[in-house]
Amino acid sequence: MKEFDVIKRFFSEQAVKRKDVSLGIGDDCALIMPHERQHIAVTTDTLVAGVHFPLQTEARAIGHKSVAVSLSDLAAMGAEPSWISLAITLPDTDETWLSEFCAGVFELCEYYNVQLIGGDTTQGPLSITVTAQGLVPFDKHVSRAGAKAGDWLYVTGELGDAALALRHVQGKIIVEDIYKAQIMTKLDYPKPRVLAGQSLREYASSAIDLSDGLISDLEHICKASGVGANVVLDDLPISNILRDTLGPEKAVELALSGGDDYELLFTVSEDNKVGMETALAHSGTAVTCIGQLNGSEKITTTLDSKPVPITTSGFEHFSHDRK
Repeated sequence: MKEFDVIKRFFSEQAVKRKDVSLGIGDDCALIMPHERQHIAVTTDTLVAGVHFPLQTEARAIGHKSVAVSLSDLAAMGAEPSWISLAITLPDTDETWLSEFCAGVFELCEYYNVQLIGGDTTQGPLSITVTAQGLVPFDKHVSRAGAKAGDWLYVTGELGDAALALRHVQGKIIVEDIYKAQIMTKLDYPKPRVLAGQSLREYASSAIDLSDGLISDLEHICKASGVGANVVLDDLPISNILRDTLGPEKAVELALSGGDDYELLFTVSEDNKVGMETALAHSGTAVTCIGQLNGSEKITTTLDSKPVPITTSGFEHFSHDRK
């Protein structure tokens, strides 16, 4: 099957047809018409087989995750997801695989009213690049650079289950059969916190999505904002599955460094705490306060109110210690 046949058969037909897309798939460029006084937030993510997902991952999950990781970036900025373009490199044109991959892509696009407006297909080792664009009201975006000493540190959801699933797939950790389906869903089908991100526009002083591990991503906020932070390890939201499988100490370590959570890590001033917690409760998002910022420009951790050393960081490309 040739390139343009692949595009026409698998990518051109989709349920979402946004009114702000003047010209979508099929020409040299797409044309979009954003609303007045709206910023366009843009993010690009590449997923490579064997690096960002195990080689045996099912096609539907790869399609879902390819979109989800980019929507998670938009969520961290408080943006409303609107359009994506997709560039995919394929070893061959396996029609069954492509059908399942597109099902994963379009299920998530339809749920969030996101239109696929273009991209590219080439032959080679499997990799997927998604550029996602979203809308955020003028001067209402949330960045990494607005945090202040004294702000409280929060995270959505639970941490570490996706990393546990990855290590199970890699044969590094044995997980009981009764837990496997739940943790594999966390790894293969992450849920971007889009509604929570939009709610945080009114309350958060900074935010980031958790892709590389809590400590690693928190460092980005601290550097951008010129602050330090203390993380209270007793308060980390860790599932019973993770705790039962690894024990308390190893569970905390994986929650701090594992990555692939795609939850939101954000900061809120004392004055905004109650409003934020109410707003996110209305969006159905569980949040946990896990520490506080300070002026030290360093990250520390405490357990039982006593300082403990940080012995782990997170995932980093081009390092020798890769997941």
